[in-house]
Amino acid sequence: MQVESIVKSHIPIIGVMGSGTEPYTERSTLVGEWLAGEGMHLLTGGGSGVMEAVSKAFYTVPDRKGLVIGILPGMEKQDGYESLPGYPNPWVELPIYTHLPLSGPKGVDPMSRNHINILSSSVIIALPGSHGTASEIILAQKYNKPLVAFLDNRDEIPGLPRKVTVEKNFDKVKTFIKKHL
Repeated sequence: MQVESIVKSHIPIIGVMGSGTEPYTERSTLVGEWLAGEGMHLLTGGGSGVMEAVSKAFYTVPDRKGLVIGILPGMEKQDGYESLPGYPNPWVELPIYTHLPLSGPKGVDPMSRNHINILSSSVIIALPGSHGTASEIILAQKYNKPLVAFLDNRDEIPGLPRKVTVEKNFDKVKTFIKKHL
């Protein structure tokens, strides 16, 4: 699929945010397979953990319409550009390379790709994560993006604001997504 056809297709882009170290395989697989089966594009930060697990689950669905999109951190160097180690994961089909190196606790900083992750998504699903996931949630609220957290409990994301919708039941997550598209 060419980039031009992605833009013209009007296929929703669903951002999935979560841990860069832990895959939370069961939840990531549910989310990735469902999004692919629904004909949506998947957008992540393109790294490991949840990003890789959800991307793999999405990628392996036969006859899917959408793509795995990764917004990748990187940095300008005096002699060019350098990708950060571990990016993109092997399942990213459309890597978007940025010059934005910051993440984690600095994820709301203007030099973080998290702004692009959130602004490029129609709806965001947050899976368990740490400071980077929390910063993406802050940005989703700042930019008025629909967000649902697929969590067993609120403690799976540190400092999760009370007004964020949290669902344990995946059917309720699916209902939230469909309602906001």
